[in-house]
Amino acid sequence: MTVHLVKLCVGVETVQDLRDWQAARLRSLAAAGEPPELRHRTRQTPRRHDDILAGGSLYWVIKGLVLVRQRILELKPATKDDGTACCGIVLDPELVTTRPQPRRAFQGWRYLDPADAPPDLRLLEGANDDMLPGMREELRELRLIDW
Repeated sequence: MTVHLVKLCVGVETVQDLRDWQAARLRSLAAAGEPPELRHRTRQTPRRHDDILAGGSLYWVIKGLVLVRQRILELKPATKDDGTACCGIVLDPELVTTRPQPRRAFQGWRYLDPADAPPDLRLLEGANDDMLPGMREELRELRLIDW
């Protein structure tokens, strides 16, 4: 059975900020001659490894709302900068925006049942490109739209 993860995206204000940060990370890895893969390091290794790799995604909480997800490609052992063992969550570079879903602050990550996961925006609307970049976020912040 597929299961997802949900995690706070600390230090990021918008989905575009996350997109820019990840693009810069991929460029710096390529420049350093390392494999250009997005790997988020987390202290705890999920025990439901097989369920996550059966189509699971990492849903990012940005400013109190789940706004975007990335498919999880692999979970592998990693080490933090201080040498501490951790789990490397390898992510697909494609960011898929979701219908905003409120989420309170928490530490670490949490499992997210597929029935509780917000739907992708591209499934909710036919033409997501009709709005200027950032307009959807501004309208949502003004509470003129909910997604």
